[in-house]
Amino acid sequence: MSVPFSVLDLSPVVSGSTSAQALRNTLDLARHTEALGYHRYWLAEHHAMPGIASSATAVLIGQVAAATSRMRVGSGGVMLPNHAPMVVAEQFGTLEALHPGRIDLGLGRAPGTDQATARALRRSPDALSVDDFPEQVHELRAYFGAQSTVTPAAGNEPPVWLLGSSGYSARLSGLLGLPFAFAHHFSSENTLPALELYRESFRPSEALERPYAMIGVAVTAAETDERARELAAPQALSFLRLRQGLPGPLPSPEETAAHPYTPFERQAIESRLAGQVVGGPETVRAQLDALLGRTEADEVMVVTSVYEHADRLRSYDILAGLYGLGTERPAAEEPAASAF
Repeated sequence: MSVPFSVLDLSPVVSGSTSAQALRNTLDLARHTEALGYHRYWLAEHHAMPGIASSATAVLIGQVAAATSRMRVGSGGVMLPNHAPMVVAEQFGTLEALHPGRIDLGLGRAPGTDQATARALRRSPDALSVDDFPEQVHELRAYFGAQSTVTPAAGNEPPVWLLGSSGYSARLSGLLGLPFAFAHHFSSENTLPALELYRESFRPSEALERPYAMIGVAVTAAETDERARELAAPQALSFLRLRQGLPGPLPSPEETAAHPYTPFERQAIESRLAGQVVGGPETVRAQLDALLGRTEADEVMVVTSVYEHADRLRSYDILAGLYGLGTERPAAEEPAASAF
């Protein structure tokens, strides 16, 4: 099964380390995965989270693009309610001008943080609603048009993607004729309904002639199933703490093992891991092939958050070997960049 594989990076900050080291790890992972043959590298926007260092997403995209030479680089995604659309257009117009043909602009409609932080980002209680997301997308894309006076956005529009974990963005993406990225790693139960809605709603556009769906998948690959589960356990605990209102750095394996789990917490963690691809090479290949068969996704974007950077590199190594990413393969059909 030959589809492009890509990378989603949250620049995880691990317990006992720093955000500076997390950002250095991001640059290292980008260079490493480009050499392995991964297609694109996206950075996620989250704010006021001690375990995520990718909050200045546009800045980090520029650094990753400068540190690589072939791989596409973009946002997975910019949370549009947090920003004035004109500022986003200026940022990504600059990135596209500096790295032509290599930048993606993925857009999300959720703030990606708490309301207090969202207000601090926008400096106003206004325009924080997700309900005006379609108008924000329209405004943003207009700044890239030939008649726009917004420099350097005018004439430098990167491909625009919509991101989602439910049916709202799936339908909107289809109606606008844009590529769609679904957060399977966050909302696995909604994956198939959202993809079906996207394909049913799709209308061809100047940007895209036919639907193009990418799924974000949490993958932890190791030499054995047992080792992979050990590596995946800290991020499951981290997600549990986030749900409990206790965000923090990614815990160490020792912290994870010592945590006094309640029966409810153990159930929550097992449920979390059930939506992921975790295992040795044979298990990972079987699970991913089955997922691709169910979803018929055009591309897979892999997010791997483990405590040791070396283990994260190794996980992407294993996956690249399983799918022959370093060998000759058909080029992915890229969405066109066009004015709205």
